[in-house]
Parts: sequence; structure tokens; C-alpha cells
Amino acid sequence: MRFVEQLPYATEVEDHVTIPMADGVRLSARIWRPVLPDGEPVPAVVEYIPYRKNDLTSTRDAIHHPYIAGHGYACVRVDLRGTGESEGVLLDEYLEQEQRDAEEVLAWVAAQPWCDGNTGMMGISWGAFAALQTAARRPPSLKAIVIASFTDNRYADDMHYLGGAMLSDNLAEAGTMFAYATCPPDPDVVGERWRDMWRERLEAARPWVLEWLRHPHRDSYWQHASLSEDYAQLQCPVLASSGWADGYSNAVTRLLAGVDVPRKGLIGPWSHKLPHLGEPGPAIGYLQEVVKWWDHWLKGVDNGVMDGPMLRTWMQESVPPSTSYEERPGRWVAEPSWPSPQIKEVVHPLRGATIVTDEEEPLPRGRTRTVQSPLSVGQFAGKWASYNAPPDLPYDQREEDGGSLVFETEPLTERVEILGSPSVDLEVSASAPVAQVTARISDVAPDGRATRVTYGVLNLTHRESDEHPEPLEPGRRYPARITLNGVAQAFPPGHRIRLSLSTSYWPLVWPAPEPALLTVHEDGAALTLPVRPTEEPDGMPQASFGEPEGCRPPPVTRLTEPEQAWNVSRSLVDYHSALDIVKDRGRQRYEDNGIEVGLRACERYTSVADDFASLSGRSAWTMTFSRPDWDVRVETSTVLTSSADTFTVDATLDGYEDGRRVFSRTWNETVPRNLA
Repeated sequence: MRFVEQLPYATEVEDHVTIPMADGVRLSARIWRPVLPDGEPVPAVVEYIPYRKNDLTSTRDAIHHPYIAGHGYACVRVDLRGTGESEGVLLDEYLEQEQRDAEEVLAWVAAQPWCDGNTGMMGISWGAFAALQTAARRPPSLKAIVIASFTDNRYADDMHYLGGAMLSDNLAEAGTMFAYATCPPDPDVVGERWRDMWRERLEAARPWVLEWLRHPHRDSYWQHASLSEDYAQLQCPVLASSGWADGYSNAVTRLLAGVDVPRKGLIGPWSHKLPHLGEPGPAIGYLQEVVKWWDHWLKGVDNGVMDGPMLRTWMQESVPPSTSYEERPGRWVAEPSWPSPQIKEVVHPLRGATIVTDEEEPLPRGRTRTVQSPLSVGQFAGKWASYNAPPDLPYDQREEDGGSLVFETEPLTERVEILGSPSVDLEVSASAPVAQVTARISDVAPDGRATRVTYGVLNLTHRESDEHPEPLEPGRRYPARITLNGVAQAFPPGHRIRLSLSTSYWPLVWPAPEPALLTVHEDGAALTLPVRPTEEPDGMPQASFGEPEGCRPPPVTRLTEPEQAWNVSRSLVDYHSALDIVKDRGRQRYEDNGIEVGLRACERYTSVADDFASLSGRSAWTMTFSRPDWDVRVETSTVLTSSADTFTVDATLDGYEDGRRVFSRTWNETVPRNLA
């Protein structure tokens, strides 16, 4: 990244500004503003998230907010209610209270003398959710949004459930927020009342996974704040981005197709990162794109921001399997609209072990194949959403394919490129009332190495409806469609395209209540690929994005080294298998305010042989905050186990001051599985 030292305007910053809410709670904000000779008001851009502006996001914030402010905007970075130095408590994600607060924040910002009354919202992940959900409520000052790594469908396409099957990230994200929602405010900012504020957060805390487990189907809990319920709610322009390595690879194209507002989409090779910090690379000059967007929609500058294609995306080249990439080879391609008239849905029947590409060959019919996967299938699946630290992308799929039903093409005679969401149509019967099927597409090199390109999951009880799932009648045939995650991928000549079907994908997906034998009937079985013709022009110059830019962040001193681990282990004595993940940032001191912070997160997923009653997942966090006269620590642990009928959550929360435990609470609760 190139750090920009000279911007059109000098900036000034206020580190702690309180914004009053209607119920008396005050939210904490950091505000960067351009220094203008006559003090004229400017548009404002708001980012609204729960991740602590005073320390944990301060480095990232300092890269892009001063940059945008230096181009003539007031940038307002707000901690959600109950986080950072904001008062109150945070009880769950995306509640009505959160969105009402956001509307009040925008109204307060628009009324300030330094704001001209026009506002925008931006963010990644929670910040993007907040911007999209707030925009759907149409606050009068909000003129445009910029969002990255988001979803418009909270049930079908978030880290909780996929295809009606529960993701292990349902536990992991709950563990993350169990820790973040119970951290203390900074005494140097809020004064002596920090203990009372911290105690209020600790007393109100509860493992969010309990609530998420109680809603295994698409009901009003998930429909709330899901724009997909009514795309017409969005009436302001949107610049939307994500990455193919991210869990949120589907929402950009779905949003482009669903809304009827000025819109642009951008999808790179990135994990869960902003595009100017994108990993795997190439990162791009995203902030230049953002400033151009704000200049047009908040200042009325006629700069051609809406010219050109609706969607720009990175067409990924074939690569060997790896859990991490510094760069993904490929090129930028563009589509003038979405859905694109250039993309052709090509249907390939599945016959025997073959993906049929030559339809002139006679196709035998009526045969069946069966699969009942071991729980070891999925240990090399990586994370639902890659963060690229620790290395968390899927590894070589050959070992996974050993427990799967496999179909593949003959070696390709010419290059094939796909752009969009593949799908698999099956006629299936199962031996149990609840069963899953995971479909994976891999790029198989001539030497046999298999790189997963995309995947999809279906809890077969959701084959017709996420709102009203129905159990399977063992032995009865059902049609089912599995929609795989969107991707842009090239398959070179000499490679094969492989489709793999498995009945488990643990621990990425929490398995069904019991093992199930799945029978796949050839009649009606097909793989549909969204093929982008290789003779079509790319639609954009390859130098259309600038170099990544940002402002230089304040210094941070590393006090202890970070630790990253992703270890798969198996015992051939007692058949115990485990995936252990460590994400430790190390301890570091933020020199601008002197606060020292440590963050360590550990996840552990275990099973024994193919015993579905042995499944266990654990998410444990330790977060420390200190200065010479202040030392606090929060420790959380959430353990999830299951039987055929229930989920069990065992959780602990401990708060420490000066090494002495000052708060402790445990939870031991069960939740019915209800076809999950």
C-alpha cells in the first residue's frame, strides 16, 4: 500500500464525541473533518460497528477515514451501543434497537454545523450490514452507501446456516461476540464509571449461539433486517464489493439483480478484507473508487462514476491447492448488467462417474449410486469465510473425495470459464428422516491434485422450503437442487472438472443427527455451469484500478509475537479426530493512547470415528487491556455438543481486574434440534 502524505485538505480529529440517543444512552464516536478556510459544511460518511474504535480497529480506521476526510468529508466512526466507549449493552446482532440508533446517529450527524445535511454509510461485514439495513429504512439524510462483505439474506447466506444446515461458524461467531460484547470501556475516555459500564455488560451477557440455535428455519428472526424480503426498500445508490475467498461471495450479484437503484458491483480474489487491503492479492485502489462514489452521490460531481460495466470481477486462473495464497493469478473482466446476457447456463448430465460434456454419446439411464461419508470428509474444507490468517482456505480435495461420490469430465480440450453460481439437480432417497448433501466443484490438474473451486450444502429437509422444512420418508425419491456459491474460475485445457457429493462436511458444517445412506438416481441428475464464453471481450482495461492508497496509521509497538495454527490430528488408537485453530494477535501497544491489548482465540472441533453423538465444538477467547494503572481481562468459552434430538451449550464468562476474578457466570442449556 502507498501511504499518501498530501491530500486536498488537512484534517483534524476528535477522538471521543458522544452522540445522544432518545433513551438517554450516549454512543461514542471518533470524527475526522477536513480543515476548510471558511469552515463551510461538508457531507459526512458514517461507519457503525462494534469492534472498538479506540484500539482494535484504530489502525485500520486510520488508514481510510483520514484519507476520505482529506478529500472533503466528515468521517464519523461510531461504536455500537454496548461496545467500546459507547454506553448500554449489546444483546445480539442487527436488532431493531441497533437500527433505530443508526437512524438517530445519522440525524445527529446531519444536524451538525460542520455537515451540509448529506450523509453516506460505509463498512465491511457488520458495518456493511448496518449500512444496508439502515438504508432500507430510508433515513432522509442518507444519500448513498458503500458496502463490502455483506449479505441481504440473513438466513440463507450468512455465517449461521447454509442450505438449511448449520455452519460451525454459527458457534465461532457467537464466541467472537461473546468476547467483544463483554470488554470494558477505556477509563482514560469515560472516567471512573468504566467499572459500572463494564459490569452492566457482563451482567447482560449471554451466549448468542443459544438464540441462533432456537431459529434453525427461516422465520421472522432472520427475515428482520434481510433486504431480500423486499428489495424495493432500498432507494439509494450502492457500491457493493466482496471476494471469492470470502463467505459472502453471493450477495453482490444477488443485490445487483434484485434492486432497482444506481448500483455497481466489484468482486476480487479476496478473503474477508477490504479491497485496498485485499488478501489474496491483487489489492486495488479501492479508496479512490470510494471517494469518486462519494463525490458523485454526496457532492453532485459529474465524474462519470456510473459509466462502464455494472459488475467488475476477477476471473481466477487455475492454481494448485493451498491453504493460503499471496496472489491469485487472473484478470479483471466486466459485465454490463447482471444477470449478464453473456453467461450461458450449460447443463451437463451425470451418468455413472461422468460429467457428460458430449451429448451426442448415448446416455444410459436408471442406474443408482450410493454414498455415506465418514466424518473425516471436511477436515480439509477450510473456513466458511476465509480471513487468510491463519491459512484457512481448502486444501487438496483428493482425501475428501475418498469418502464422496465423484463425477468428472474427460480432460478438457479447450478452456472453460464460469462466472456465477453453479447448481446440481439430483433425484435422491435417504435412509434417515434428516440428511445432508454437500456438493463441491474442483479443478483437477493432470497430476491429480484437486483445488476446490466452490461448494454448496443442502439439508434435504429444506429441499422445498427454508420456512417449512419437512422430514424425509426413508427410501422415498425426492428431487433436490443444490446451489453452489458464486465464483469466477477458469479451467485450462488438460484439466478435469470434478463434482463431489458427500453426506457430511465436518467441521465446516455441523452434521445431521445420525448417519444417512444417500442414493443418487441418475434420472434427472445434472450439473449446471454458468459459462462465460472465452471469446467474449473482457469489457475493461486491465489497468483500470489504481495502486492501493491510504493514510499512514499511528505507530503500534508489538510486545509479544502473534501465533497462528491450523492443525488436523487423528488417532488410530481411539479414532479421535480434531481440528485445532489458534488466532493470537500477540500483545501490542497503541502509542497514540498508551493502551496495551492482547487477543487470543482458539477453536477446537472434535469427533470419534463416525460416532455422530461425539461431535464437539469449542470457541474460547481471552482479551486483555492494560496501562500501568489499569489491567483487565475477559475470558470466554462456549462448548457446543449434540445428540440426535438436542444441542447442548456449556459456556463460561470470567472478568478479571488486576489479576483477581471479579465476575463469573456459567450457562448449561439445551435446545431441540428441530430437523437441524
